[in-house]
Amino acid sequence: MKQKQSKASLKMLSVIVPVFRCKTITRDLKSIEKNVNELNIPFEIICVVDGKIEEKDDTKARAKKAENKHIKVYSYPKNMGKGYAVRYGMARAKGGTIAFIDAGSDLNSKGIGMALEHMKWYNADIVIGSKRHKASKVNYPLKRRILSAIVQRATKLFFGLNVSDTQTGLKVFKRKVLEDILPRMVIKRWAFDLEMLSIAQRRGFIRIYESPIELIFNDQSNITYSSILNFAQDYLAIIYRMYILRYYNDQKKDIWEDDKKLKLKFCS
Repeated sequence: MKQKQSKASLKMLSVIVPVFRCKTITRDLKSIEKNVNELNIPFEIICVVDGKIEEKDDTKARAKKAENKHIKVYSYPKNMGKGYAVRYGMARAKGGTIAFIDAGSDLNSKGIGMALEHMKWYNADIVIGSKRHKASKVNYPLKRRILSAIVQRATKLFFGLNVSDTQTGLKVFKRKVLEDILPRMVIKRWAFDLEMLSIAQRRGFIRIYESPIELIFNDQSNITYSSILNFAQDYLAIIYRMYILRYYNDQKKDIWEDDKKLKLKFCS
């Protein structure tokens, strides 16, 4: 018998925090809670510890120290990738508005409130934090700036997304958008942001806007040359699925449907 989904709380904000090998996660979660609490709206914070590859990694224990009535911590043994962790959190989100923000203290979580304001102003489907917004305050290495610029130029060329930054780890979605695009997603790792935005636009959710952020690079990121290579491979795979297979046009089957951990627990 198919289990009936519970109803989402449309006035609630759900904030997903994916985390992997992060020593600052206790402080990060408390900071996010403080800033979101100041918005005076119902909220929940869902931290997803994306497994571990070293026995000495104590990220889960650190995250658990911040757990309370607003902060819930989930984990699983094997490292699956950031995209998987975000979707795992989204599957458990009760809110009518669902955000995710990177851990690691690079991003100031006050940007969540600014993104929500932009969502109201523009009646947006999606709002993404952008390093290139005129009001953003950013400080990160030149090599990261160059890599980001290359990715964004290619993104505009191949996908026609009218945004200047797809990879910053702060995004806010209306729940109805996620309910439509999540079953069509394939990628579990670094390029999942791009896949989400590309599918959303393909599905008619074109009200995608950017909001300012504060970002100070503190070397807590898990981006490596290997992850850059994986991103490039995923990037090409999205192009192949979109233009050759036309996979995203009317695909109804959820490629992850056999993974019960990713089933949406709540519905609009």
